Amino acid sequence: MKQNNKIIIHFFGLLLLFNGGFMLLAALLSFIYSDGATNQLVLSGLSVLVIGFLAMIFTKNHSKEMTKRQGYIVVAFGWVVMALSGTLPYILTGSITNFTNAFFETISGYTTTGASILTDIEVLPKGVLFWRSLTHWIGGMGIIVLAIAILPLLGIGGMQLFAAEAPGPSTDKLHPRITDTAKRLWLIYVGYTAAETLFLKLAGMSFFDALNHSMSTLSTGGFSTKNDSLAHWNDSPMIQYIVVFFMFLAGTNFVLSYFGFKGNFSKIFKDEEFKLYAKFIILFSVISAFVVYYYSAFSESSSFDYPMVFGAIEAAFRHGLFQVVAIVTTTGFVSADFTIWPHFLVVFFFGLMFLGGSSGSTSGGVKVVRHLVLIRNGFLEFKRALHPNAVLPVRYNAKSISGEIVFNVLGFFMLYMLSFIVGALGFSFIGLDFESAIGVAASSLGNVGPALGEFGPAQNFNQMPLMGKWWGSFLMLIGRLELFTVLILLTPFFWKKS
Repeated sequence: MKQNNKIIIHFFGLLLLFNGGFMLLAALLSFIYSDGATNQLVLSGLSVLVIGFLAMIFTKNHSKEMTKRQGYIVVAFGWVVMALSGTLPYILTGSITNFTNAFFETISGYTTTGASILTDIEVLPKGVLFWRSLTHWIGGMGIIVLAIAILPLLGIGGMQLFAAEAPGPSTDKLHPRITDTAKRLWLIYVGYTAAETLFLKLAGMSFFDALNHSMSTLSTGGFSTKNDSLAHWNDSPMIQYIVVFFMFLAGTNFVLSYFGFKGNFSKIFKDEEFKLYAKFIILFSVISAFVVYYYSAFSESSSFDYPMVFGAIEAAFRHGLFQVVAIVTTTGFVSADFTIWPHFLVVFFFGLMFLGGSSGSTSGGVKVVRHLVLIRNGFLEFKRALHPNAVLPVRYNAKSISGEIVFNVLGFFMLYMLSFIVGALGFSFIGLDFESAIGVAASSLGNVGPALGEFGPAQNFNQMPLMGKWWGSFLMLIGRLELFTVLILLTPFFWKKS
């Protein structure tokens, strides 16, 4: 192996050390709850730790500099390495015996998609359920961002990795040093997780359920410990409102949270992406709640007993709000099966799968800031048609955006829609009907979780054909890593020697 390529394997070893350590954490919880899976989880963790340790030992004489090309390789293939090793707890415990199913569940966890092949979640050992939620939590902020926080100990700079992994079209640094940025982001991430766990516990959840749902919420993942997801707590509105609040925070740029903790609230309320994100949530929730209440989807259902008009209004508002926030932030929790709601809302929610949360958040999708740039550039085209000689730059946060960024956003959106079309064609080719094909393609690419048709909120992905699970895994990966990071590896010029 060439000296300058050893750094790639070395970094994979580091990722495996992290993964193995988290597996041992799941084993500890398994031991505490005496769920019978402790030995298998310990074996999984130790196996991954040994492989990671050996990889780092054999490549200890690696180059200290990482090129941008190597950064892309580490991020894209690093995610695959994490997913492959992450299947061990499922396979060794017998929770998922089929490798394809185990890989699908694991990549769905790390990409924070939340699509599951499990038909009965509640029978799994608590240690396995905790590992399942951990894959969300690790992937939420990005295992790469976590790792670069300690890269200075290895003598490696991490800027190339942050540029390739950080979600969104831009990265607003909290601190000049990238490693300090990663540490601050993780401090906020951990703090939010602890806070939600406390609030959910106080609202009536068990500590185990509260911790797992907090990890899924802050990562905008969607894995639940209950077969009915958050619908299990439909008689506990406070629990669902707490989850909505933290889903909203998770879909917000984490940099703004940092400014909020520093008391710089003007920075938050002047941010145009945040304002549009909040307006979208409010507007879409009102529309959803109105349609749900108008069609009496809840007041006439035996699942919701609200004798008072106020109760029916509250239920319609809560479930409309919950589903809008869950889909916009790509969290994927469900409080009801929205595919049995009026057809208008089914199409409405399908459209929301293409929205996404804020840049710099843990959510997937296109991201609000890109939609903002597209909308403003679209309106400026009308002005340019009338005034062809005028200089009309696109502005964001009172600053002019360079043409390069605008072209990047346009290119991303076109590539995203092309990927969606190709994804849907792939699913239809293996036998899915039209509604299921477009629903799964949009959900996988946007890392949403629940889809449409045969794979709606009340169903799972177990019945997906084998090739469909691998195709869906690929779409989840490129969606989580914002298309370019993975797709650039498929181009011939990437591998040519410069």
